[in-house]
Amino acid sequence: MAEARGLRSVRLRQARTSAAVVVVLALAAGCSDGGGDAEPSVSSSSPSQQPSTPAPSTSGTPSTPATSATPSGPVKLTVAGTVATGIEVPWGLAFLPDKSALVAERDSGDIKRVQGNQVSDVGTVPGVDPSSEGGLLGLAVDPQYPRRPYVYAYYSSSDDNRIARLTFSGNRISNPSVILDGIPQAAIHNGGRLRFGPDGFLYAGTGDGGDRPTSQDDDSLGGKILRITTDGKAAPGNPGNKPWFSKGHRNVQGLAFDGTQLYSAEFGQNTWDELNSITAGANYGWPGAEGISRLDGMVDPLAQWRTNEASPSGIAFAQGHIFMASLRGERLWAIPVAGGKRTGEPVAFFTGQYGRLRTVEVAPDGSLWLTTSNTDGRGDAQNDDDRILRVTITR
Repeated sequence: MAEARGLRSVRLRQARTSAAVVVVLALAAGCSDGGGDAEPSVSSSSPSQQPSTPAPSTSGTPSTPATSATPSGPVKLTVAGTVATGIEVPWGLAFLPDKSALVAERDSGDIKRVQGNQVSDVGTVPGVDPSSEGGLLGLAVDPQYPRRPYVYAYYSSSDDNRIARLTFSGNRISNPSVILDGIPQAAIHNGGRLRFGPDGFLYAGTGDGGDRPTSQDDDSLGGKILRITTDGKAAPGNPGNKPWFSKGHRNVQGLAFDGTQLYSAEFGQNTWDELNSITAGANYGWPGAEGISRLDGMVDPLAQWRTNEASPSGIAFAQGHIFMASLRGERLWAIPVAGGKRTGEPVAFFTGQYGRLRTVEVAPDGSLWLTTSNTDGRGDAQNDDDRILRVTITR
């Protein structure tokens, strides 16, 4: 259980101020946000998922623009600077209409506001019970904010995972109200990502809580992508009038929309992590399938990676690509997609350069905000971790 089962990554790093190449000598096996529950296969990713031109893994000072270029790739990503430092285990990140952002600290249960280069405390979500992978997780801002001055938080309590609605006004959160509870909770596999869809409904990725059959149990909220109203009710048009939109997931960590098309990132177990194209009522196979399995009645992923190359967390859509932050893989993947289909090979950026990467979101100016996750007990924290990096996208 958890990454402690595997060997730690063994790396030779020079100081952050050095421009030396970071060489990854060995990668560890683990669980969930460290990658599988057992030692992964020693082979590399399948050829169909291998980046056509892997990005070089070069080090650099985080506050200095650093580019990880792929000459034949469709986009180039550049770290243009550091937005904020000293945030402990940032997980959820959501922008407000004024272009500031709210950030959830997983273990403390605190919500921070990042405005310009200033970070302030806006309050603590009551009832958060952190664990190896649980705590204060996803955040989402009401699409009608500030007319409806609400922020939604997914968090682990001592009994379950819950979604709460909070009032955010005067730079403070208040009036917490649980709108949905009973999501399976454990030290691992808690899911936690929130995202409002273009239909105005709230989507939530959940995990199986370590109890595999829940993913196929239509009466369980575990191992699903939920689609609910802002009052926590099943959204109209859901399969069987249930709160869930799709099932057969192991541990959904990322959600992103390209128009009306939903994508999800999911932790695999021993071998394959996944990027999925989500369709209402579809079954994504867990626990019977992991990765591309071609099972009747099950939907295969758009792309898959060995767990040491990904252990995916947050995803975001911009400029025809899903951008996928990777924890154990310590890289940002760019996957070209259109209309629920993959249109090219995934390409990796910043491999080994900033440590574990947890969350990526599209900022109001079109850049990406990318958070590290090196203070979560599974990474190698530097003095300024955890950080939010600003990444620009060019072609």
